[in-house]
Formats: sequence, structure tokens, C-alpha cells
Amino acid sequence: MLPQMTLFDSAFVSSLVREFRASMRGLLFDLCDDLRAHYQRPAAALRLPVDHFRSVGNSLKLEEYSNWKVVGWIEELNDLVYFLDVREQLRRGRNRQEFAEAFLAECEQQFYENTYLDDLFPHRRPDPAKLPARLSALCARVGRSITQESLFLVPGLPPSWRANAKRKRVAPLDVGPNFERAEMPGCIAIGLDGAQVQLTRGRVVPPEWLRRPGPRWPAGLTLGPALIYGRDRTPSRVAAAPPGVADRVHRALAVIEQAWPDGAQLLGCLTSRIIPLKAKGVVSFSYRHRPGLSFINCFDRDDLDLIDDLIHENSHHHLNLLLRKYVMHRHHHNQEMFYSPWRHSLRPLRGILHATFTFTMGAILFERLSSWVASGRATLTPAQALRARFRCLEEVASVRYSLKDLESARKLGWLTVTGWALVASLKREVDRVAKEIAPYQAAVLRSQYGSDLRRHIEELRKARLTYGPGRLSET
Repeated sequence: MLPQMTLFDSAFVSSLVREFRASMRGLLFDLCDDLRAHYQRPAAALRLPVDHFRSVGNSLKLEEYSNWKVVGWIEELNDLVYFLDVREQLRRGRNRQEFAEAFLAECEQQFYENTYLDDLFPHRRPDPAKLPARLSALCARVGRSITQESLFLVPGLPPSWRANAKRKRVAPLDVGPNFERAEMPGCIAIGLDGAQVQLTRGRVVPPEWLRRPGPRWPAGLTLGPALIYGRDRTPSRVAAAPPGVADRVHRALAVIEQAWPDGAQLLGCLTSRIIPLKAKGVVSFSYRHRPGLSFINCFDRDDLDLIDDLIHENSHHHLNLLLRKYVMHRHHHNQEMFYSPWRHSLRPLRGILHATFTFTMGAILFERLSSWVASGRATLTPAQALRARFRCLEEVASVRYSLKDLESARKLGWLTVTGWALVASLKREVDRVAKEIAPYQAAVLRSQYGSDLRRHIEELRKARLTYGPGRLSET
């Protein structure tokens, strides 16, 4: 069960990180054993250098097993072993239609963050006749990606291992841009910190380390190249980050450290690399399988938004870490049946839990910024202070709306004891924030944000009438 008052306990979070590292290391070697014991022929057909994977695992330090590149690599290998098993089940099965239908449902539930679903079921139909070829093509693509990434995770491996990889006739390197890892075209990323080799010049470009904004800030935060979206709101290219982005991020980190030291400590512990995101109309994001990698929109949003986005994505890393250790919900985790005050649409229980957690952290951030302003030491402008207070009141109202839905989910047995312990911790934090921000509500209502706040509260009232607890019990 989740202990009480551990949301900002750095020792507790550090212990979770240590457990996570050990589990990822164990998973890597278990997967290598599976490939040798149960999938030797398909592994050979895909030219997977399994012994090289073991060598990489033995060469990595334990603390590196929580790095976003290492975790993503191991998770992708885990996905490949899963798909190899599915392919074998499909080959042996008698009723391919039923199998394809069940597999489609499972993919919709599990793979909501990557392109596997599109690769296997592009039209969201079972298509049992086409599934074997699509599954084999996916295995081949994932196998190439895993192999290539493994070759450069640990620079300086003994030559015998590189020779062994060559004997396996590894496919030619893909040097196009990688959007998920935000890696530049014509370059090979080496190591774990963002260094890269420019193939045309043969030059090693070191990672860009961000300056520590204060003496208490942990070291180890890098800034990557910019991921740029096209007009269709999909990634189009990766390019060097424009000048000035590093300074903006540095100033945002300094504000967080001064206004909310506990939040800064969590950010330093859980975020390791920031990718500037240039995408009009696209909010910042992160991946569950790439912990510590945050894509932050640094172009279409102002300095207060940047501060908020850094905390928001770090909160996703935080909750994902908790969810790797604790089971927090049962059933109904993929059905869209809870109204989201942030998306104005129905979301699954998993999505509501994530939103409630991350926006609670946002409410705390804005309250801390408000209190920092009240102390007379803040560097925020009066306009930024007013907006921070408006955002705090807005988030308190939204979080309290979703907390009621999570309480209903608990009564229906959809939250575990641990899940409810987390929700209870969030409720205590929001109640404290609401008390601290209450003296500023009248001023916000009189300000330019007053109509927006009233409209938001009215929207929540109407949503409660439409999506009340009774509807959940009838579902």
C-alpha cells in the first residue's frame, strides 16, 4: 500500500527509482533467456544479436537502467518478444477471426502510446487474412530498431562484440530522423546523455547540459534538438534547438527552485532530458516507456506556461513510476466513461487518474508561485502573478470535479486500496491549496480572468448534471 504523505518525499521516490532499475535489469536478462530458450529460430531469422544484448546489459551501470534510452530499448525488446509469441499463437490457432478480434481489443488497451496499433490494424478491423504478414513486418521493423539502438548504448564495448554483431549480418543503419527519441538525421546517437556522431563529418557532438539554476539543483539535465511538427500536427523534422531556448528553460527551472523547492527536487530526480517542441496547437507530452524524456512546447507558450509544462510532464514521469510498482485500478481502464474537465470529453479511468495527479501538481505549483509573490521575493510580474492565481483556482475546481468521479470509481470497486490511498493524498493537497488560494479569489473574479473562471465553474456544474455518478453505476 502507498504510504501516506509520500508525494514529495524524495527518499521514497529515490527508493522507487532504485527498485525500478533492478526490475528493468532483471527484465532485460529474462528477455534474453526467453529468446534463447523459446524463440531461437525467429530470433535467428530476425538476426537478433542476443549475446550482444547481454553484453550491453552487463556493461550498463545499475543507475543507468532508469535512463530513458535504456528503458525504451528494453521495453521495445519486451514488445518484440510479446509479438513473437502472438505470431506463434496465430500460426497454431484454428479460428483466426476470433483470435484477430481478441488481439485487436488487447492492442487497443495496451498500445495507446505508439504506432503498433496502426501497423497491425490500420483500419481498426481484425483483418485475419492480412494479420500474419503485418505481424511479421512489425517484428522485422522492431527487431531492426532494437538491434541498431543496442549498438550505440554503450560506447567502447570490446571489439569482439562489435565483430559478433557484424557476423549476425545486421541490417544497414537507419540514419533518418527519429521522432520518438528526437534524434537528428544523418547522425548516430551514442551513449545515454545525448551525444551524437555526425556521419558526414565524423565529428562527435557532445550533449548540451543545462546550467544548474541553484546550489540545491541536481546535475544531469540535458537539452536536445527541437522536434518540429507540420501543419497536419504530426512530426516532420528534427532540427537544432534555436538560440535562447536553453536560457528560457534555465530561467524556468530557477523559478521552480525558488518558489517550490520540493517540486524542483522531484523535477531534478525524474526529468533528465528536455526536447523543445515546435508544434502550433500541440501541448507538451511524454511517453510512459521513455521516463525522464519530456517534449516541451517552448515556442507557442509563454514563460509561465513553460514552468507549468515542465512540472506537468515531470508529474507524468512521477505517476508512471508509482504505477510500475503499485496496481491502482481494476477493470474499466480503457472505456471512456469519465468526463475530463481538461479535454471536455470522456476519458478512461487511467486517463482521469493521470490528469488528476498531474493537474494537482499544477495547482500546487501555481499556489506556490502565488505565495512566492506574496513573500515579496518573486521575480514574476504582477500580470504573471494574477494569471498564476487564476490558473490555481481553475485547476482546484477541475481536480475537485475529478476527485468526485474517482471516489465513485472507488465505491464501484474500480480503484484498489493503493489507488485510493493516492487519491486521498491528492485530495489532502488540493484542500490545502484551496485554503491558501482562497484569499485571492475575489481579486481574480474582479480581474480580466473573472469571466473565464465563472464560465469554467458553470461548465463543470453542467457536466456534473450530465455525467453524474449514477451514470457510472448503470454502465
